[in-house]
Amino acid sequence: MKLIIATVKPFKLEDVREALTSIGVRGMMVTEVKGFGAQSGHTEIYRGAEYAVNFVPKVKLEIVVDAGMAEQVVQTIATTASTGKIGDGKIFVLDVESALRVRTGETNSDAL
Repeated sequence: MKLIIATVKPFKLEDVREALTSIGVRGMMVTEVKGFGAQSGHTEIYRGAEYAVNFVPKVKLEIVVDAGMAEQVVQTIATTASTGKIGDGKIFVLDVESALRVRTGETNSDAL
């Protein structure tokens, strides 16, 4: 099993969710996060004063899938979330040692 952690622009969340559902992803966790990378934040003007916004709002997706499906999920996220502009996000893939569905006691792939 693989854990896929992706950060995307907030307005891309629904498009990514629909694309992942269409390829068979049955669940994901979504968290609103802030961060910076190459984008390094930006400046905004509020009540006539300019100030720096050092952290940019993003959405973090966490998805666990069978190893054989991981590459398809990564490609789907990358294609759907891309705007071609700086700050489109990142995708990380990690190994998952085990999984347990609390309600039923199912483990590993059955728990997904």
